[in-house]
Amino acid sequence: MNRALRRLVQRLGHKRWFAAVGKRVAPHLDRFVHRVSRGKVQLSDAFLPTLILIHTGRKSGRDYQTPLAYLPHDEGYVIVGSNWGQQHHPAWTHNLLANPQVAIEMKGRHVPVTARPVTDPDERAELWERLTSVWPAYDTYVERAGDRQIRLFVLTPDQPIEVAD
Repeated sequence: MNRALRRLVQRLGHKRWFAAVGKRVAPHLDRFVHRVSRGKVQLSDAFLPTLILIHTGRKSGRDYQTPLAYLPHDEGYVIVGSNWGQQHHPAWTHNLLANPQVAIEMKGRHVPVTARPVTDPDERAELWERLTSVWPAYDTYVERAGDRQIRLFVLTPDQPIEVAD
């Protein structure tokens, strides 16, 4: 995608209507494209790097697939429980706190990972700065979230990831 369109989408990310539409449409489209492409394509990758988080419901015991933007970090990834700025945490964050042994799918690869909530204030500040440089609307989501502190998680692969040639 060209830079102008990416910048436009980043600006739109601050708008309430964009979040309202995005939270209802983007996950369904992402899951559909992911399924049809056998995991090789993520629709949201056009705007932000995207992965599919595979996690188990803490109450239901069901497996869920949640498309999420991510930020590469050290040997793993950072994900954000922004919930588009809503005043409650997304369900998947509760699931990760209850069971941090999850998996991700990226570009057709299934990778077991361990999720760690980011609690250290210095680490959080450093990661937040990097996250908002990629998706500035996260700062707007903080304002909308009220008293809720948006959760951040670091996903660390359980084994080194092998890159195919």
